[in-house]
Amino acid sequence: MSTNIQVPDVNRRSKASRAQSRLAWLLITPTMIVLTIVIIIPVIQSLQQSLYGKAGLDPETGFVSDVEPFVGLDNYTAIFSDAGSHFWTAAWNTTLFGVVTVVLETILGVAMALIMHRAMRGRGFVRAAILVPWAIPTAVSAILWSWIFNQNGVANAILGQHIMWASGNASAKLTIIIADVWKTAPYIGLLTLAGLQVIPDEVYEAAKIDGANAWKRFTRITLPLVKPALVVAVLFRALDALRMFDLPYILIGPRKSSVETISMLVQDEASNLRYGSAAAYALILFLYVFIFAFAFTRITHADLGASTPRRGGRRGRKLPATVFLPRRRRAAADATHANPIIETSERSAS
Repeated sequence: MSTNIQVPDVNRRSKASRAQSRLAWLLITPTMIVLTIVIIIPVIQSLQQSLYGKAGLDPETGFVSDVEPFVGLDNYTAIFSDAGSHFWTAAWNTTLFGVVTVVLETILGVAMALIMHRAMRGRGFVRAAILVPWAIPTAVSAILWSWIFNQNGVANAILGQHIMWASGNASAKLTIIIADVWKTAPYIGLLTLAGLQVIPDEVYEAAKIDGANAWKRFTRITLPLVKPALVVAVLFRALDALRMFDLPYILIGPRKSSVETISMLVQDEASNLRYGSAAAYALILFLYVFIFAFAFTRITHADLGASTPRRGGRRGRKLPATVFLPRRRRAAADATHANPIIETSERSAS
């Protein structure tokens, strides 16, 4: 009795894997070229520019020179020293606006998504009305809010007070937060709505049959299933908030320590022909945003690429069907599902 054993063709599989590898490199080469031109080369040029000072009067020779002198790390030491104390104010404003606005926008965005997802009359009009602020350019939105928070604007007319919104420290910050939340909360709502629309209605119907109230359905079904879309929305919005420039620049004005951000410092240094100092500020902001994005993706396990499961991680897991059940009923259901004998007997009995 002879047995035929089929030996896989190792050479054929290795050739196929090498062909797939070459195809993968061929497909990602245009992306790598674009990233090199758009990101890597400008970062290297900014790093080189940050090592030079402002062209002008040479203190050693007493002559005016058009060549930018090499100063090394003096631009960075000036930023973090007492001479650059306004940097810490700008860094605090950047962090404050990034944290407060994103938290408020996330709460309002989820609420907007739930409203837009409901089946009701006039849902199309409600969606359009909610998304209108996001469609307005930021410069136009800043001008509109500057009219509202003017001395004789709508805000003072409603409050019945005469508040100088742009002059105060806390009032100027509050103005920026209100305007930014109104402008970009629909963005998080739109991405969250996309995540809500992929949740099957049968899951909610099963939860209602099992006695889950609205809060349990929201916390144990909606939030876990919409988390991937919500995390990506919060990440993109946080990165945008940390680079905030045009809204405080137009609404409050330049060189206002109450709302000055790191991006505004970059523009201010470049407008005064201090390109080395502006490049140093830009690199610091780049590192700040990069560190935040890296830490955020590591903490939240944001899936920005393929949804392949990681070893020891939670990515790729499906939400169990008994997640919305009470604790005792969930344990009984899991035990029944884990025992094939019980499951088979139940099926045969039915």
